[in-house]
Amino acid sequence: MSQPERPPSSRTNNLASCFVATFFLIFFILIIFILYFTLFKPMHPKISVTAVQFPSFSVTNNGTTVNFTFSQYASVKNPNKGTFSHYDSSFQLLYNGKPIGFMFVPAGKINAHRTEYIAATFTVQSLPLGLGPNNRDGLDKMRPTMEIEFRIEMSGRVRVLHLFTHHVEAIADCRVAITISDGSVLGFHC
Repeated sequence: MSQPERPPSSRTNNLASCFVATFFLIFFILIIFILYFTLFKPMHPKISVTAVQFPSFSVTNNGTTVNFTFSQYASVKNPNKGTFSHYDSSFQLLYNGKPIGFMFVPAGKINAHRTEYIAATFTVQSLPLGLGPNNRDGLDKMRPTMEIEFRIEMSGRVRVLHLFTHHVEAIADCRVAITISDGSVLGFHC
């Protein structure tokens, strides 16, 4: 006589249900991370300098110092699907590696896939010239030149899916070459 089969215990059924639920939970979390990193991954904003001008420029003290007003125009593009909230952002103007102008950018927001245009103007008085190291060999030797550096830093955060916050930042380091005689811009690159 054969023994009757015993029905599976409820303990085995509970264990199998736990394994199935765990598998689907891990699968769901994996899908969420894949979507996050492929569709919603935060990107750093992009800074483009569109123009550099010297509206006023004068040489004083027998050519040893200059006074000028420096204006730059830039655009900041937010490539993200969320709003870029920027803070702790600044413009810096440098000559021979030393700061000669500094300005904070007020905190603000740039909406998703939008570009914001910003401008900065610095007035520099009595800047001593050092013609030796700044007179570049590749430029016209008949017109002494000087090189000024400027730096734009934008940092802040992007909120993704209204749940996650990600820190992003963008930095643009640029150089502009100008003639000392009249302050005309010979060129700039970032």
